[in-house]
Amino acid sequence: MMKYFYYPLILLFIARTASAQDIDKIITKEYVDNMIKTLSSDDMQGRATFSPGIDKAATFIEGEFKKIGLQPLKGATGYRQTFYKYELKPASAEVSIDGKAIAPANFAVSGNTSETLNFDNTGGDGWARLDSSKTFREQYRLLVRNKKTKLVLVDPKFTKEFNELKAYLSKAAIIDEKMIHEVNKFALVLVLSSDTTVKNFTVSLKNKANKLPLFNVAGIIPGKSKARELVVFSGHYDHLGIIPSADQDSIANGADDDASGTTAMIALAKYYKKLNNNERTLIFVAFTAEEIGGYGAKYFSEQLNPDEVVAMFNIEMIGKESKFGKNTAFITGYDKSDFGKILQKNLEGSAFTFHPDPYLQQNLFYRSDNATLAALGVPAHTISTDQIDIDKLYHTVKDEYSTLDTENILSTIKAIAKSAITIVKGTDTPTRIPKLTN
Repeated sequence: MMKYFYYPLILLFIARTASAQDIDKIITKEYVDNMIKTLSSDDMQGRATFSPGIDKAATFIEGEFKKIGLQPLKGATGYRQTFYKYELKPASAEVSIDGKAIAPANFAVSGNTSETLNFDNTGGDGWARLDSSKTFREQYRLLVRNKKTKLVLVDPKFTKEFNELKAYLSKAAIIDEKMIHEVNKFALVLVLSSDTTVKNFTVSLKNKANKLPLFNVAGIIPGKSKARELVVFSGHYDHLGIIPSADQDSIANGADDDASGTTAMIALAKYYKKLNNNERTLIFVAFTAEEIGGYGAKYFSEQLNPDEVVAMFNIEMIGKESKFGKNTAFITGYDKSDFGKILQKNLEGSAFTFHPDPYLQQNLFYRSDNATLAALGVPAHTISTDQIDIDKLYHTVKDEYSTLDTENILSTIKAIAKSAITIVKGTDTPTRIPKLTN
């Protein structure tokens, strides 16, 4: 009788051993190292959105998808999911108060999305003066929310806040095409001045609009019996590009953020394609423009029916050991669905454990590329190991391959691969996340 008891256990052991051997052959250290080194190399110039470097990175990812044998998204002819934004750069600005021209250093323009905008004390919403007894930030936010076209006098008391805002507003804005053609527009022109009254003023503003392409890189493994049910694996492949640096080169290589997550996504595509047992359709996507507003994830989400997306595994910054120690990672929004519990159940008996996000004050759940689909009710979570509260390399030029723990990356990728298997096969379905209301 005992031999019949042990026989299933022996089969289970053999199956698990074979599975472990398979994953070790498919997702190797050399494979992972090569991808991270390539994506975070100086040749990629930091992968800034709209740069030649990000185009080069997209081409590399496309090549990996082709080697794996992924199909393009339905209706697409290639792996690039291209969409467009407009880059709006200030071309010229002139401001005059009571016949006196204001020096450019003493005024700042906020909210203007027009290519040409002219207004004066008779044609706009008049003028206002900030109350020096209240905070600059609360008054500015109120003016922005009111969406009025105004000239605003700023007391010299707020010089520091004004200069910080001016530096921020001097950067090019990235907007949708519809914003350029909106009828109801507004602009705030803030003028640093000790004056308390204005009789007459004129404002003349010009922007230059450039239509620029952005592109996610996406591929699929079609499902079998549950092909209409989608499981998404993602990481963002953009980073900061070239940034000022005092102590080394100026390339922000973004090895951990997020060449590590993008590499994980590609390795998982390779693994599941080899297994060929996914009942649900699997989508693998490298998002663009996460660093400048999450535009890639937002566009991708708009092309899907969120009710058909069963789960999203967004992978971000897995290059170093988590605060929970070796063979651990955390999941953002852990309490919002049973996604994490399913993953942990599938890892039972292994050395790896998933934990709830320990950095709730950072609001990471709604700061990464999972956020758009999560807001629509999808069990969309980010998996990470980054100690964000003490990570001194985050968003610096020192985030390079040499600082990474590749064993940590490898163990995390394999843990995701194994823990997702019941969701991939269609035997587990995570509970939905409550939708955000506007």
